[in-house]
Amino acid sequence: SATATTSPPRRDFISVTLSPEAGVLSGYNNSKAWRRRSCWRKWKQLSRLQRSIILFLFAALAVCGVISYTSVGEPWKSLTNKSLDDQRTEPEIPGLKLANPAVLPAPQKADANLGDYPELSPQKPLKLPHGRRGPSNLQIKPPQRDVRLKMQQDTSRIVEEPVQAKKEEKTEKSVISWRGAVIEPDQSTEPPSSKIKEPEKHSSVEAEEQKEPVPITERQLAVIEAFRHAWKGYKEFAWGHDELKPLSKSYSEWFGLGLTLIDALDTMWILGLKEEFEEARKWVANDLVFDKNVDVNLFESTIRILGGLLSTYHLSGDSLFLEKAKDIGNRLMPAFRTPSKIPYSDVNIGQGTAHPPRWTSDSTVAEVTSIQLEFRELSRLTGDEKFQKAVDEVMKHVHTLSGKNDGLVPMFINTNSGQFTHLGVYTLGARADSYYEYLLKQWIQGGKKENDLLEDYMRAIEGVKKHLLQRSQPKKLTFVGELAHGHFSAKMDHLVCFLPGTLALGAHNGLTADHMKLAEALIETCYQMYAQVETGLSPEIVHFNLHAQKGHKDVEIKPADRHNLLRPETVESLFYMYRFTGDKKYQDWGWEILQNFNKYTRVPTGGYTSINNVQNPSNPEPRDKMESFFLGETLKYMFLLFSDDIDLINLDKFVFNTEAHPLPIWVAA
Repeated sequence: SATATTSPPRRDFISVTLSPEAGVLSGYNNSKAWRRRSCWRKWKQLSRLQRSIILFLFAALAVCGVISYTSVGEPWKSLTNKSLDDQRTEPEIPGLKLANPAVLPAPQKADANLGDYPELSPQKPLKLPHGRRGPSNLQIKPPQRDVRLKMQQDTSRIVEEPVQAKKEEKTEKSVISWRGAVIEPDQSTEPPSSKIKEPEKHSSVEAEEQKEPVPITERQLAVIEAFRHAWKGYKEFAWGHDELKPLSKSYSEWFGLGLTLIDALDTMWILGLKEEFEEARKWVANDLVFDKNVDVNLFESTIRILGGLLSTYHLSGDSLFLEKAKDIGNRLMPAFRTPSKIPYSDVNIGQGTAHPPRWTSDSTVAEVTSIQLEFRELSRLTGDEKFQKAVDEVMKHVHTLSGKNDGLVPMFINTNSGQFTHLGVYTLGARADSYYEYLLKQWIQGGKKENDLLEDYMRAIEGVKKHLLQRSQPKKLTFVGELAHGHFSAKMDHLVCFLPGTLALGAHNGLTADHMKLAEALIETCYQMYAQVETGLSPEIVHFNLHAQKGHKDVEIKPADRHNLLRPETVESLFYMYRFTGDKKYQDWGWEILQNFNKYTRVPTGGYTSINNVQNPSNPEPRDKMESFFLGETLKYMFLLFSDDIDLINLDKFVFNTEAHPLPIWVAA
């Protein structure tokens, strides 16, 4: 210390006075005081230019910090300030900005002891936000005002644009990781429980003021005209019967239950055809009787009759349709009385007996796994868990079965053993198609909580990519073929055209972005199945060319496959694609299809007919039959496709069954 204070000062040192204690540290070069002096000395040794550069860099860093804070501060603040009540978990998937999950709120539970079964407001139907829709003389029962207000607050951020693809991604704990897809639980929903709330008896309440309706477009008016023309033929020649035969001006019976009329109920409601709906309602009230000695197909009667009645109940609020739905639902239950709990294909709804087809004890996989949406909803509405229990057992059983090929299932299942049969044949066409569709849609219906369903769906789509996807020549169209005992067939049913819409629906609900890319490729293929044909209408089945041949198109049609049944699948997928992307080309493609239906299948005296030959514009060979799904599905999806109103059957609130009957998505209170 003494030496430090008496030595002559040096030019590059600063003179300081040390405290007496400093002497103890004078020889210790790592002291804080010594390091401070050393840093200052080095700074002073730098040239003026060097010091200026360093100061400039520090200033630049400070400016960047301020800019960064302002750019991320507000989004972070808005994210963290969301109330827990309104918070919904969305999947975090690299490269995909997701649309919102379903947000339809449920009414408050009257009794907490009734369990946590997801409820939908009202145990009651939802009134579409269009005052012009539905018969004015029906008693409409919208959700209670406080629930509707909460719903509007929750959904105010997702109803501003037709396509919602720019939402915030939230980082939460994932429950499933599937080949790059991180699927998150939806915190606003609850899994189904064994206890189901009994519907409350709501008195009629005055509907609150709605937003201004979106005007009907000219193309929608053309759909309404087409429906009225078809309905004219049905009313005049086939009233109360299953299907119209427009050329012979008569009808055909399948079950004798007015299939066309029931299938068309919710279509009329959505199209705003009040008079037609009211006269159809009177027939349901006075003439629809299920107590008759007749065999019905479990699958077809579930998707058309039960699904149609439930959907119409939700849209109209008329309890008549729920009562009829309960009746037919109870009469279908004997089908589940099998050793394996895999239901029989046929039920006698008058005698209460069920049986498999005469030629086999097998049921088709699609039929036994595509009745779940309807029976689950019937349980939720009635409080009787037996309906959901029966169909859930089927799905749980199929989930555990061997015989799948990377998630792809065979076409048949034995009702005695409960095992797959006819192993080794895999298709997304007839007898298997809606199994895949209902995996996704049950997961959505139940609030995205039943992860076995999601896992099976994701695995199946990977199986499709691995085993069934190919490209045609010369246009390199992506298509879904079939696999039979290791042999690939370039055959694709028109039924497979449900897949683009289902893939798009999955992507909208948080699944991987490549599902949407595949949907875009497949819908192009489905459109080409129309565009490359002489009448502009698709055949029932096409075969794709895998090798380029001079003078050949991508699509080849065999004589046995060239009929058209007025099917909806392509129009269905066009609707989903337009709703989620806003790309007008999908509307244009649908418009072409409608014009060709009018040109080649319209019968002047009323109705439309399926045709035998889509390759002969001069004589398409009409078959004299109008399938019920033409009114129940094809024209309904056409009308929705041509609408820019996303609240016209909002896909965050409804899920369509495989017969195009919208059922509500369950959301817990």
